[in-house]
Amino acid sequence: TGGHTTEILRLLSCLSESYSPRHYVLADSDKMSEAKIRSFEQKRAETFSESQFSLDRIPRSREVRQSWVSSVLTTLYSILYALPLTYKRKPDLILCNGPGTCVPVCLSAFLLGLLRIKRTIIVYVESICRVETLSLSGKILYYFSDYFIVQWPDLKKKYPKSVYLGRIV
Repeated sequence: TGGHTTEILRLLSCLSESYSPRHYVLADSDKMSEAKIRSFEQKRAETFSESQFSLDRIPRSREVRQSWVSSVLTTLYSILYALPLTYKRKPDLILCNGPGTCVPVCLSAFLLGLLRIKRTIIVYVESICRVETLSLSGKILYYFSDYFIVQWPDLKKKYPKSVYLGRIV
């Protein structure tokens, strides 16, 4: 909790005001990230007066060190919450960077695209701390994302679909 939020907010700080409204999706048990997002958005509103954002919560798809079997069940449960949320928001773009919460949201958006309800561009940015291997979220979303960005050249060599841009956070 908090590390992925810090990274995504660094990425968002570089985006223009045309990326509005922004819809943040948090795990229902994540208290720290909400405060960081609200602080970020308050500062952003000083520069971009028309800035809009919302916060939505879904059940956490996977706890740290949770077993594989039970994490499949909790992820499916999270998808049940993410599907109506994704349908309601109908995002043009999903920018995510690895917390387990992004998997149900991205899979829901991917499904809406398959059903021709709404095509969403999914951009996944692997965390800066992933130097040699992908995170579990990365291993899953490598196959579902439109753009898969890594921050280390060794990962680009192992995952040819990825885009290496250097260190961006």
